[in-house]
Parts: sequence; structure tokens; C-alpha cells
Amino acid sequence: MIRAASAILALSLTFLVLAPFHLLGLALQNDLQRKVPVLFHRIVCRILGVRIHEIGQRASAGQTLILSNHASWLDISVLSALAPVVFVAKSEVAGWPIFGTLAKLQRTVFIERERRHKTGEATAEMANRLHNGDSVVLFPEGTSSDGIRILPFRSALVGAVHHAMGDGRKNIVVQPVSLAYMKFGGVPVGRALRDKVAWYGETDLVPHLLGVLAAGAVDVTVSWGEAIACDLDASRKQITRNAETAVRTMTASALRGTPQQA
Repeated sequence: MIRAASAILALSLTFLVLAPFHLLGLALQNDLQRKVPVLFHRIVCRILGVRIHEIGQRASAGQTLILSNHASWLDISVLSALAPVVFVAKSEVAGWPIFGTLAKLQRTVFIERERRHKTGEATAEMANRLHNGDSVVLFPEGTSSDGIRILPFRSALVGAVHHAMGDGRKNIVVQPVSLAYMKFGGVPVGRALRDKVAWYGETDLVPHLLGVLAAGAVDVTVSWGEAIACDLDASRKQITRNAETAVRTMTASALRGTPQQA
């Protein structure tokens, strides 16, 4: 618990130091609103002992829609430490203590999944972010898994690609990415330790968070798949199927210890 308490103190101080710069960036609408979150999450990963091993390369172009599997709340810090991104999350997250505030500060797009007529608003907002040069991370599974299984990808929100290109502007790059948690506390993550890293189902957030803070070491492999520029003829369902296949392949390869780009 001493390590967990020290980590919480360090995280709190990091937030207090960086928050004013981020708020300034939001007010002025300049690059600080993108750069500060990257720095914050890199420090978060350092404090938590998260070690990231990358396979492949992230698309260099702006306006990238990133389709990723989802295993843990750690996914947010891992991806944010690698690139200036915004996320798509369920509306309930906005009301969560601490995490909701952080999500709002990172300009998360919130969607009310139980209200289908709101999906159009969410995809339109995603399109606006893409137009403004943001990379948007979408978890098409719709929920988190145990980190071993990849749940079926849903295609509805991938329609943001078509919204973004509807006025004839340039193509949108779509890139799949896989996150595979390999070690926890220096020990390979098998099924016995899977619940220590993956946060899914009915697992309580606070005990899980404290467990990660106390462990002091998490190893994750991030595999970037092939980035594809999609035009107006692209099918959102085909884009989704291709991304799901790529993420399944990359995750399985990483967990077997033979990581590869798909």
C-alpha cells in the first residue's frame, strides 16, 4: 500500500502542475491541448511502471481513425502516451469521479449508446475532430474484454468516416491497433493474472486501480496495423471487418510471443 499511496501522490502532483497549461491550450485552441495530454500520460505510465513495446508504425497523417481492442482503463494512458489522440466513450464515463474529469479534459466524444438517435450526433462530432486534425480512437468492441478474446467489432460509429468525407474533403486514414498485456509485476500474464491487468465485466474499478498501482510494473505490446486511406466508396462494414481481423491477428501473435504487424 505504501507504493500505491506514493503513486497516487505523484499522479496528483503531475495533474496539478500540468492542468493549467492544458486549460490554457483549450482556451486558446492551440497545440497545448494535444501536447499536454501526451506528456501527462507518459508520466502516468512512468509512475505506474507501464513499459510499452511498439510493433509497426503509427500513421503519420492527421485525420486518423484508430480502431483498437479494449482490455483495461490502462489502454487510455498507453495510447495517449504514444500519440495525441481523443477517445470515444460511453456517456456514463463523463460522470465517473476523476476519470470523467480527465476524459472531458482530453476532449472525449461521449455517446449515449442506449439512444440510437444520438449515434448520428456522435459520429458528426467524431467527423469534426477528424477534420480539425485530431486522431480519434474508437473501441469498436463496445466494451472491455479479458485481453485475450477479441469481441466482435461494431460498425455503426465507423460511419464517422463517411460523415468526415461527405463534403468532398480529403480521405480519412483508418488504422487498426492491438494492445496485448504481457507481464504484470514482472510475471508473464497467463490466465491466472489476467484479471490483474484486464478490467472488464463486474470488476470494481478502485481495487483494480490500487492493484496496478501496487504492482509497479506492467508490460504491454502495442501493434500498429496497416493504415488505409478510405474514400467515399469504402464500406463501413468492410472497414470494420478488416480492422477486427487485423487486431485479432496482431493480438494473438503478441500473446504467443511472435508479434507482427497485420
